[in-house]
Amino acid sequence: MYIAEKYWNNYIGDTDDSLTLVEYLAQKQQEEIALGEIFSDFGLDKMHGDFRKSDMPLVFENADGWEMEILYAIDLITDLAALLLECRVNGSVNLCELFGDDLETSVPDVCITASPKEHELVNKALMDFAAAPDAYDLSEMAPEEDMTELASICEELRKELYA
Repeated sequence: MYIAEKYWNNYIGDTDDSLTLVEYLAQKQQEEIALGEIFSDFGLDKMHGDFRKSDMPLVFENADGWEMEILYAIDLITDLAALLLECRVNGSVNLCELFGDDLETSVPDVCITASPKEHELVNKALMDFAAAPDAYDLSEMAPEEDMTELASICEELRKELYA
């Protein structure tokens, strides 16, 4: 798995928000999911491209009726960018390989698709985060050194995904 070697569990894919995203994707039980659907289901589309502050709850309801919340929009964006890269490189992502025992059900490999406009939005978000990580609400919870490292990783991911 391409992203497992470079990005996953290296500030990207290793948060509670990451587990929420994977639970969401697993619950869908679909082989193809549009990025726009993910944005809509979590409410990212209501943020109009400004992912610096998560002022509104970013939630989906799981199969048991529990609301699962994403705390930081930028966590969701970075995880999705990594998954988009995996889909570009290998055609799909195997969620079981990424999370193994953390998944309670077997799930099909998932291909996340995105329109050019959606790719542009992700590219801009990664670029903005890389340039100003301290402007994001995540910086309130992470040391400056970690934010700087994550910003560097996001810029590398962005360049690889959109170069």
